[in-house]
Amino acid sequence: MSQFNDLARNGLWSNNPALVQLLGLCPLLAVSNSLVNALGLGLATLMVLVGANISVSLIRYHVPDSVRLPAFVMIIAAFVTCADLLMQAYTFELHRTLGIFIPLIVTNCAILGRADAFASKNPILPAATDGLMMGLGFASVLILLGGIRELFGSGTLFADMHQLLGPIAADWQMTVFPDYDFLFLVLPPGAFFATGLLIALKNWIDGRLAKRRQRQQPTSAQSRRVRVTGTIR
Repeated sequence: MSQFNDLARNGLWSNNPALVQLLGLCPLLAVSNSLVNALGLGLATLMVLVGANISVSLIRYHVPDSVRLPAFVMIIAAFVTCADLLMQAYTFELHRTLGIFIPLIVTNCAILGRADAFASKNPILPAATDGLMMGLGFASVLILLGGIRELFGSGTLFADMHQLLGPIAADWQMTVFPDYDFLFLVLPPGAFFATGLLIALKNWIDGRLAKRRQRQQPTSAQSRRVRVTGTIR
């Protein structure tokens, strides 16, 4: 359980592919101008990460080092093709909106990096967990960024959600700021700005947590000395 807790903490926070490793920034910045786009690409990336990690773990003893990376790229490309065809079949409008960024998941360094650094060296269950947590970490940042840019750029939330979830989500749009349009956040420069704010917020939280741990360490050491002294007496 300790290993799975570490994998969850690394994927969601400590080693988040978007905020710490800064991988996959091209789709992260390009399609996060709305919540539906971010959610669609996040789910596709999650599917590819989990599938690729499981497949790489399954064949880790059967692929020679000389063709390891090409084999991993082919596996990732196969899962990306599946995700692309599924989105084209069931969410065609969203597929057309995302465009080239769905096939570009193949070039996402986070996916190839996890396949080579972790899945190729670990059994199936840890590899699947690593892919799931890394995918959730990337998707959560993508969704948060899409929500921020849509809310403060267009004044709405959940706009066009029917493109992903169908007619059930046709009335989900919330207009938070009527007659509002802040073009800077909708355009790519706004994506850089919002991503920088998220990275700064994470670093600030990490700094506060580190200071709290430092304050607790002397107290713990003092309590241990008291217990030892009491034992000697």
